[in-house]
Amino acid sequence: MSRWLWPTVAALALVLGVVGGFAGGVLQDARDGEPAVQPATLDPTSIETAAPLTKDKADLVNVAKALVPSTVQVFAEYQGVADGATGSGFVFDKRGHVITNNHVVADAAKDAGAIAILDQDGHRYPAKLIGRSAVYDIAVLEIPQVRKIKPAALGSTSSLQVGETVVAIGSPLGLSSTVTAGIVSALHRPVSTGDSADQMSYISAVQTDAAINPGNSGGPLVNLLGKVVGVNSAIATAGGDSQGQGGNIGVGFAIPVDQVKVTAAQILRSGHARYPVVGAQVATGGVSTQGARIESVTKGSPADRAGLRDGDRITEVGGLRVADGIGLIVAIRTHQPGEKVRFTVVRDGTGRTITITLGSHIDEAS
Repeated sequence: MSRWLWPTVAALALVLGVVGGFAGGVLQDARDGEPAVQPATLDPTSIETAAPLTKDKADLVNVAKALVPSTVQVFAEYQGVADGATGSGFVFDKRGHVITNNHVVADAAKDAGAIAILDQDGHRYPAKLIGRSAVYDIAVLEIPQVRKIKPAALGSTSSLQVGETVVAIGSPLGLSSTVTAGIVSALHRPVSTGDSADQMSYISAVQTDAAINPGNSGGPLVNLLGKVVGVNSAIATAGGDSQGQGGNIGVGFAIPVDQVKVTAAQILRSGHARYPVVGAQVATGGVSTQGARIESVTKGSPADRAGLRDGDRITEVGGLRVADGIGLIVAIRTHQPGEKVRFTVVRDGTGRTITITLGSHIDEAS
């Protein structure tokens, strides 16, 4: 049986507003003034972007044939037990790199525990951890032997539509090369990427009703043209067994592939992942639909330089509506360090627009 390390979202709560102080702190850091590095990009010669299927061949059978060979099972040491954590992954490029979730390998990474992958043909290979991001729940592995496997084609989340058919591939409950199908249920869902209040972080996820279960973590979510549009990462659950291993109830979440590409490029270039900061503390407790209230702005930070003030209420980021503090964190996380982003701000009952150049911080898990 697989051990899934992602904390399930209890009782469909989606963990919105359950942590106050720390969630606000993720917008603020001691190094808010750190200049953003140049955006990292993937080597176009090493990745596959051409869809393996044409529209006339776009069906579930052909998607499975095209993508299952590029999907692997991931094993990692957990609390000193070999293969104590298992998940999924996929071949990312022609240079022997595999993408999986950080939460699958995080415990092994703490004390150089063993990590390995199993391909479709049952061949097992040791893996080297290149880098990981706790913020975006992404890890990059290097396995030279997988260079013989065709990489999965990388698509774009920006073209996804609610109602579109998608396919999830992975190893739920240790059952390798499992294929399930469903639709895109929603976009821009705020989902937690931490397993405790002091590690809580949030991303903007793709929601799907394709069956995702413990062990699917890190596997690809694919469209009908056979292009990866997300990395399966979490499920909502109405309950579970004594180990917290609740099963699929049709509410699963995937990390958008556009973010995966950016984070992987950062890791492959420097071994580190980065995330954007603005230098402000935001209120996250309670229920709000009127925007995110800024508790405090750090002097000299990007937010301060742009004119954001204590007590301001942010209602939009980059044209995306923001309902509360968690929504603000998620909206900022969809952008990149150094990017200029327009914020719609309500101050003393009057709306205005300010542009903030996002700061940069190294993900401490890298």
